[in-house]
Order: sequence, then structure tokens, then C-alpha cells
Amino acid sequence: MAADRFPSPFDVPTPEGAEGWESMYDWYHLFGPERRELDEQRFWFADRLHHPDVLHPYDEIQCECWWQALGAFNTRVFAMPPAFGVDQRIVNGRLYVTPVPAPPEDIAARAEEFGKRAGHYYERWDAIYDEWRGKVMAKLEEIRAIRFDPLPDLEPEETVYAHTGHSAGFRMIRDFDRLVLTMYETYQYHFELLNIGYAAYLTFFGMCRQAFPDISDQSISRMVGGLRVELYRPDDELKRLAKEAQRLGIADRIAGDEDARTLFAALREDPAGAEWLADWERTADPWFLINTDPGHPGGYHTYPTWADDPNIPLASVREYLRRLADGSSIDRPTEEVLAERDRITAGYRELLDEADRATFDETVALARQVFVYIEEHVLYIEHWMWATFWAKSHELSRALATMGEFDEPEDMFFLRRYEVAEAIYDCVAGWSVGSRPRGADYWRPIIARRREIYTALRAWEPPPALGPPPTTIDEPFTVMLWGITTSTVSEWLRTDTEDGVLRGTAGSPGVVEGPVRVVTHPSQLTEVQPGDVLVCPATSPAWAPVFARVAATVSDVGGIMSHTAIVCREYGMPAVVGTGNAVATLRTGQRVRVDGSSGVVTVLEPA
Repeated sequence: MAADRFPSPFDVPTPEGAEGWESMYDWYHLFGPERRELDEQRFWFADRLHHPDVLHPYDEIQCECWWQALGAFNTRVFAMPPAFGVDQRIVNGRLYVTPVPAPPEDIAARAEEFGKRAGHYYERWDAIYDEWRGKVMAKLEEIRAIRFDPLPDLEPEETVYAHTGHSAGFRMIRDFDRLVLTMYETYQYHFELLNIGYAAYLTFFGMCRQAFPDISDQSISRMVGGLRVELYRPDDELKRLAKEAQRLGIADRIAGDEDARTLFAALREDPAGAEWLADWERTADPWFLINTDPGHPGGYHTYPTWADDPNIPLASVREYLRRLADGSSIDRPTEEVLAERDRITAGYRELLDEADRATFDETVALARQVFVYIEEHVLYIEHWMWATFWAKSHELSRALATMGEFDEPEDMFFLRRYEVAEAIYDCVAGWSVGSRPRGADYWRPIIARRREIYTALRAWEPPPALGPPPTTIDEPFTVMLWGITTSTVSEWLRTDTEDGVLRGTAGSPGVVEGPVRVVTHPSQLTEVQPGDVLVCPATSPAWAPVFARVAATVSDVGGIMSHTAIVCREYGMPAVVGTGNAVATLRTGQRVRVDGSSGVVTVLEPA
């Protein structure tokens, strides 16, 4: 049996202890009576791919960045034919989204306009991508140059003798605005190429579907795999460091179980250890500037980078050393993936008429060309830019706490963006006139209550969707990225699910059996054992090294073009993505069979 619809967003109860949660988020992010007639008729799904946990008020900035930028480039810049943007609402601290379709009567005209505008980019893709990298790296340097220090008792003499003309307090106000606006601008760049890149892939996908009605989504996606992209460079650097440890004769010392900082202190005491450690430290910037969020990297200020917690990358180096000692290869099987890509491509090409082969060749070539960006942009923006943004935000929070505006640095993240700007002004005004800011006294009860609300919200299990389910789901980004299909929604509505069986999207082919290892936080990655089946909300590129240890991956969210599916195909391991509730259903230690070719996970024995 199945229910007819999901709860109305206006009927979702507030969890006990979380009364007043709406005050934590900006009014435009909330369901409200002014939009009720519209919003109650829309299908909203929980965006657990990008934001699987409760949002801190400050972290709402990240949602706003992609909400506006994605919408503007789809709707206003490139005139994407089938869809406008993706609308957002926050319910009990969780982000829900709904794609906004373009009016059917406008699609033909938009398609013509899109062909001209996107065609300009496709014809010049490599040059524009080089230009894009320059723009993003310039923004990264802008953020790195910002400093948030406690304001001085007396300005340095240079302020006078260099005729600076403004104070450190003014710069703190100015630089917070710069910090946020630079991230907003970078997200404009993020979507300058992303969705038209996906559109090129979708064109290839649609052509294959039309020419080969029985072709699987996996076969299509494997025709664009095996690309050498910078996104895999951090993991490749860990493999290189493992090989260097072997060359220097210190593999046994590194392969132990000491904490990273204890190990590093000991390595400094001899030439070989010091040489290897210097290599590690050179590599760390930028290749360890990797966010560890499950799902969309960079979405939360609470997750460390590899640089923050060196035990995370060190665990992978140790695994690579173990495999090297066993005589195993630790290199990603790129050549095998490329060979399989070329075999599949050639096989389908042979099925076409001569007249259609030129179009097929051109379409697959463009899909491969744009796919480099689709993968690499994650490194530049989701990792390097957001890691630096959060680091600077923490720097600001420490400065404000030192000056007495907050009781402790973490307090700042319980304020919304514009409230932080108010707090900075209050602090700077008090400093400027030599008086006492209102600061901590004003914010203390607000922050204390929000901490209570946040804790209560984290205990709440959100429904997977809200509102009336659509008859069919064919919006391509919803299917490809989030893995939400007509059958997915039907499964969510069912009350009589099959015991011991989970169904999702066939993300990467192959069948394996193994023990479950549920991982919901990067701190648990070091617990993953060789041969485990990784079960998680989603993976991010920061988790790539763990794929050297696991036999297969099962994720709650994601489609055929999600990171989890892509990286598992690159590493040649089975994956089932978009299961919906694997984390809540499976337990560490259970033995399961993962069929990445059919998208089915079967429990073989209890934990």
C-alpha cells in the first residue's frame, strides 16, 4: 500500500524543544502564508545530497550562494529550455528544494536562444575554461589576503605615516562584506559553466537513448569516464607519499597507529623522516585543503579539512603502505576504465548508420570535453574556496570572542549573516569610542536558545519529501544528480516495503558481498576496514582515499551523475546510490550483497 501524498509543508510539526526555530533563518527561506497557494501544490524533496544535516544560521550563506546563482544562469543567462532554477525552503533546519519548470509554451524559443548562447561556450570551451580558472584563483587569493585579528589598543604608526586614512575597525566591517560577496561572486562563476556542461552530457544521453532504446544509464556514463582530472590529485598525492615513505625506508614507522601529530614530531628527529615530513607539508597546500562533509563538500563550517585533521589523510597513506607491502597496486585503474570506455563506445558506434556516426563522434567528444570541468570545479570551489571561506570565518569568530562580542568563537555561527554584520558593527563601535559594546549581553540569550533549538532539530527525522508527488519525474538534473525518480518517490510512499532489500540507482557495475560499515562523519573514516561495504548519506571527493579499502559503496542520495557514482566507476567498484534510507536501515557488521548493475542491496545476515 502507498500513501497518496507527502505531508503539506504547512502541516509539518515542530519538534519538541525547537519552538521558534524559524528565527534562526532568513524570512525568505521559509514557507509563509503569502506563498501558500503556490507552495502547497509543489513537490519538495529534502536536499540531502548537498545538505544532509541541520543548518547553522551562519551556514545559510552557502545555500543562498547556489540558490541564486543556479537560478540566474538557468533562467536569465543561458535560457535553459526545460527548467528555470531550483527553489529552496528550510523546514525544521533542513533544506527542501523543488525544480521550477519553464512554461511549456516558452520552451521552443528558449531552446533556440540556449543553442546560440551555449553554442558560443561549446565552441570556445577550453579557452573559456582556462579563463574561468584564472577568475576563480584570483578570488581565492582575495579571500586568503583577508585577515581578521582582534582590533589593536592603538593603531600602528604606519596608519598615520602611510596616510592610510581608515581604521582597523572599518576594515573589519568592510572585509566581512568582502568575504561573503566574494563567495557569492565565485558561485556565479560556478554556474557559468556547470549546467551547460551537464546539458552537453544530457544531449549525448538523449541521443544514445533515441538511437539505442535498450542502453543502460551506466553504459552511457561509462562512455565519458576515465578522464584524468585534478579532482583525483589529492588522493594521487597520498599514494605518492606512501611510495616516498617506502623509498626513504620509513614505511614501518609511518604504518603504525600513532596519532599524526605525535608521529610527525618523531619524524623530525632524523633526516629521512624530516625529508618525508617536509614533502607532506609542501603537499598540504593546496592538496590537503579538502573539506570532509558527507555529500556536497563545503556546505558546513563544522567539518574539518584534511589539513585540519591530518589523521584522515594519514589513515589512507597507511592503507596504501599496507597494500604496497602486500605487492598490490595502489594506482587508480584509469587505463582499464579508458579501455572499457573505448570498447563500449566503439561497440555502440558500430550499430549506427554511417550518416549518424559523425554526429555521435561529435556529441561524445563534447561530453568528454565538458566533463573535465564538471568534475574539476568541485576542487576549486567546493574545496579550496569554501575551505578558505570557513577558515576566515573561524578567524573572525575568534577575533570577536577575544574582544568580548561573544562568549566563545562558536557563538558566531548561531547568527545569520546580517546579524553577524550587526555584531561586528557593535564591536567596532565600542572599540572606536573606547566604550563597552552591548555584544555578548545582547546575543547571549539568543544564542543559548538557538543552541537548544539546534540540538532538538538534529534529533528530528525529516520526511523525504513534502507535497503532492508528481505523476512522473523527468527533470534531468533531479534524476541525474539527486537520483530522485518516479520509482524512488513511489518507494518513499510505500508502507509495505520488502524486508531485507534496498533499491536504488545502479551507480557502478559489479556484484560483491561484505560487511557493512556505516559512516556518517569523516571522523569515522579511519574505522573503515579492507573489504567493508561503505554505507553513507553520500560521499565527497575528500572521501576518495577510503575507496582503496572498501569493496562497494551504498549511499542514501545521488543519481547516475552524482559524485559517489562517478568516483566508484573511476575506481572500478560496485555502487548503489539513491537508496533513500540505507544509513537508517543497515547496521555496521551486517553482511550484504551489493549489486551495482541492478541497483539492489540485499541483507544476507543480521549484525
